[in-house]
Amino acid sequence: MPQKEAADTATARNLKARPVQLKDGRRLCIVECHATRETTQNYVPEEGIALLVKALMQGFERAHVFTTTGDFQFRRERSGQISVRSTRPTFVAAPSLAHDRSKQGREALACEPFLQRLGVTLADGSPRAGMAAKLRQVHRFVEILGHLLADATLDSSRPLQVVDMGAGKGYLTFALAHALRLKGWDARVVGVELRPELVDSGNVVARDLGFEHLRFVAGAIGEWQPEGALDVLVALHACDTATDDALFQGVQAGAALLLSSPCCHRELRPQMRLPTTLSPVGRHGILLERQAEILTDALRAELLEMSGYSARVFEFVEPEHSGKNLMLAGVRRSDHGGDGEKERESFRNLWSSFGLRSQRLASLLGEQPE
Repeated sequence: MPQKEAADTATARNLKARPVQLKDGRRLCIVECHATRETTQNYVPEEGIALLVKALMQGFERAHVFTTTGDFQFRRERSGQISVRSTRPTFVAAPSLAHDRSKQGREALACEPFLQRLGVTLADGSPRAGMAAKLRQVHRFVEILGHLLADATLDSSRPLQVVDMGAGKGYLTFALAHALRLKGWDARVVGVELRPELVDSGNVVARDLGFEHLRFVAGAIGEWQPEGALDVLVALHACDTATDDALFQGVQAGAALLLSSPCCHRELRPQMRLPTTLSPVGRHGILLERQAEILTDALRAELLEMSGYSARVFEFVEPEHSGKNLMLAGVRRSDHGGDGEKERESFRNLWSSFGLRSQRLASLLGEQPE
């Protein structure tokens, strides 16, 4: 292995790898994400895998591998041994092997006029000062959306009904409408936002840029009601129990796809009693806070499973770009897969283990234990 590649890998914060098909055959494309730059190299699969294994053994503590048959997390323990944990696949459709697909897609998206109008990018597609993280978030959102739409069972006989709850300035609402348009979906997108001034500004930009099937309306999460069917519900960074209100609306409407990025988990921490084996966690405020976050989203995932969805929890963006980096996705199963009793038992065991009294989504769904 060339010395330069090994040295660069040693200073990388993240390594991202995916298979690509080149003229010379299959290769493993590895992107090294450093503090101020990214470098991309294509390796013969055996060499690329060896590089990744070396990085895990010598510098990185964990690796995530996504396949269409299962997800695998590799973790380097203090002993030096590698532990492996498997879960259900996040993505069931294989990605394209085109070499420059993601780069070209990111560059094209960054130059879209809506990102310039919203103050995210300059005319050349580069991010404005302080907006680089937001641009990465938009890129990642569009990528995730593409994979999950491929997994969801959607009714193509009518226009797709999509709602973004808590749209804010509309960064991701416009990205959502843009991505659906590129994929050829006849979609009606509604951005629901409480602040009237943001609703007005979003509608002006939509009108000026020809987003004729996108509109913003004033309303609060949990109060605004869709007109008719709902296919996709997005609620990114809805604060505390507003995430539960949004997920409940999506479940009630029978949405095929639910996407949320929860934040501000305040509901469970005051009532949470740690099991004896976790008592050391309670001595440290930051650990107790994170335990409450993990517990909240684990309960939400179980509740979605009980409601007929395949729930997936994964990183939205890298932690250094946003502390709100967890995404909870629900893809409605075509076959409910039973009555949810197995998930219900798991939910109740988790509930009782922490001595919980109430949780918003459980209450709304009528699943809150007595």
